[in-house]
Amino acid sequence: MKILVTGATGKLGSKVVNALLKTVPANRLAVSVRQPDKAEGFRARGVEVRQGDFDRPETLDSAFAGVDRILIISADGDNETRIRQHTNAVEAAARAKVRFIAYTSIANASESKNPMAPPHQAAEKAILKTGIPYAFLRNNWYLENEIPSMQGVLAGAPWVTSAGSGKVGWALQQDYADAAAAVLTGNGHENKTYELSGKLLTQEQLASALGAVLNREVEVRQVDDAAYAEIMKNAGVPDFVIPILVAIQAGIREGTLEVESADFEKVLGRPLTPLHEAIKQLIQADS
Repeated sequence: MKILVTGATGKLGSKVVNALLKTVPANRLAVSVRQPDKAEGFRARGVEVRQGDFDRPETLDSAFAGVDRILIISADGDNETRIRQHTNAVEAAARAKVRFIAYTSIANASESKNPMAPPHQAAEKAILKTGIPYAFLRNNWYLENEIPSMQGVLAGAPWVTSAGSGKVGWALQQDYADAAAAVLTGNGHENKTYELSGKLLTQEQLASALGAVLNREVEVRQVDDAAYAEIMKNAGVPDFVIPILVAIQAGIREGTLEVESADFEKVLGRPLTPLHEAIKQLIQADS
C-alpha cells in the first residue's frame, strides 16, 4: 500500500509525514511537492519525493500514480485560487484511481459561513462526486495561528481581538497531524467526516491560559473591526493581509468555529495536548 501526502514541505504536511514515519516503512510513503529540492530531508530518509503542482494538473498524474491512499492538504491563497487547485488535485486523484482520499477541511464546512469555507466546500463536493471512499478532516483552528498575539503579549502589549465572545477549538498542529496520520493508516475511516476541535474557548479564556503560563495577568482588549484593522496596520501587518485577519475575527465572532465534538480524541486514540503545555511549547519554540 502506497500513501502519499501533498504539500509535505508545509508546516502541517511535514508534521504528518514525520508522524507517518513512526509507523509506516519509508518505502511505502511518497510526497507530492511543488519544489522537490525542499523535500531532500524526506528523500534522505527513504521517502519517495514526487513533483506535483496543483496549478499544473499534468504534473499530478505522475505524482499520484500508483497511490492507494492520499492526503490532500488544503492549499494557501485566495478562495478562487484554492477552489481551482483543490479541484485539480481531486480530479487527478480520481484519474489515478486512488482508493481513499483524506482531505484537510474546516469546521462545519458544508454549512459554514466562514469566509475561508468556500474552497473547502468545493473540495468536499468534488471528492463526493468521485465516489472514492473519503475522510474529511475538518480542522478547527491551529493554536500556532495565535503566535503573533502571544509574541505581542510577551513584548508587553495586550491581547487584541475583535472576535467578541466567539469560541474556537484550538489545538496544536502536531495533534492535527497525528490525527491525519491515524486516519491514513487506520481502519474504518471510509466515508467519515471528523470535526477535529479542541475544547471551545473564548479569546479571554485563551489569554487567561497564556497568563497562567507566564504567571502574570494578560490584558484583553476587545475592539471593533475598524480598530482591529488599524492596530494590525500599525503593527506592520501587510495591507493585503489585514482584510483576511479582520474576516477571520468576524468569522470567530459569528460562531463559525464553535463546533463541539469528541471526534479528535477518538481519532487520535489519546487526549489532546493540554492547552497550558501546548502554549509552553509554542513560547519555548519561538524564544
